[in-house]
Amino acid sequence: MDSVKIGIIGIGNMGSMHAKWLKDVPGAELTAVCDINPEAFKRLGDDLRAKVQCFNTPEEFFAKSGCELVQICVPHYAHPDLAIAAMKAGMHFILEKPICVHKAEAERLLAECKKYPNLVKSAMFNQRTRDAHVKIKELLDSGELGEIRRVTWIITDWFRTQQYYDSGDWRASWRGEGGGVLTNQCPHQLDLLQWFFGMPKLVDAHIFLGKYHNIEVEDEVNAYLEYPNGATGNFITTTGEAVGANRFEAVGEHGRLVFENDKLTFYRHRESTTDFIKNAKVGFGNPYTWTCELPYAPDNAGLCQHMRIVKNVIDVIRNGAKLIAPVEEGIRGLELANAMMLSGFLKQPVELPIDSKVYAEKLEKLIATSRYTKKPVTTTGNAAGFGNSF
Repeated sequence: MDSVKIGIIGIGNMGSMHAKWLKDVPGAELTAVCDINPEAFKRLGDDLRAKVQCFNTPEEFFAKSGCELVQICVPHYAHPDLAIAAMKAGMHFILEKPICVHKAEAERLLAECKKYPNLVKSAMFNQRTRDAHVKIKELLDSGELGEIRRVTWIITDWFRTQQYYDSGDWRASWRGEGGGVLTNQCPHQLDLLQWFFGMPKLVDAHIFLGKYHNIEVEDEVNAYLEYPNGATGNFITTTGEAVGANRFEAVGEHGRLVFENDKLTFYRHRESTTDFIKNAKVGFGNPYTWTCELPYAPDNAGLCQHMRIVKNVIDVIRNGAKLIAPVEEGIRGLELANAMMLSGFLKQPVELPIDSKVYAEKLEKLIATSRYTKKPVTTTGNAAGFGNSF
């Protein structure tokens, strides 16, 4: 199979790592990189930098690089325009998370995507390739849990210091990033939430702006979800909790599934909860339950998660494989984030789908009235130029 010529726009923390990882992907050939800051190319190292074309503007990259596939690893607001430019240049693309800052921009991007049906358009939802998440998805889709009754995700191991937020002038501001923990850290979990369970019909969230840090965006969120079948959910996240946790729990008619500390456990009932409630001849007790430790391949086996997405896109381009993370699905987790923020701002529940214009107007007002300023400092992991960093 001929290799796919790949370019990367944004040689910050993520972009530079992608550049170094690509050598391990069968059929991938990094041929060009682009960043508005020439100093960013130093992140590649001398050997790799000597082998690729280096461009300082996207326009020059799209016109001269000759790439077939581009990975877009830039700050969030630039995502849709660069993805659209890639399609106009005839390039397949992989877009870092989130695909956009708000739903209205995602709608604009997806409308353009429809004009290029022959191009492969992927989001970098690498968590969909994590072996444990693949196992969870298979179990849920099989119906083994029965109808889902409750979902809880506590994802608070995103602890960040003030220096992290001060490390780039685009971080933690409405103008530069468009949000906080939901926009930067949690897009993967929000994507997985809708991938596993579909979209809720209602969100009621409490948000806290700058609760732990000197920032103007949210660094703590507590959200309640309601699903069409009556199931409920809770999503709790923050960047100010040490030591944080990452605990996923799904309760269905036939048991409870828990994923925490790399351990996947299924508490499987012999009979459904509803049947036991109706038919049990005792007032206390539980249905007979097996505790099952579910095996899955270790996450460090083979390619890293990000490169599994790249390999999948190459397989789609060359062999017509099924795309793991279509960019069209990126609007769902984004809408969840927007709905949580909108509910928090309004201090009331909001129904989904939300009106994208309402949230866009709210964000524009926040940007226009922002008085938030800071003097960036240098720290480990600081993104350079276009670079996108967690």
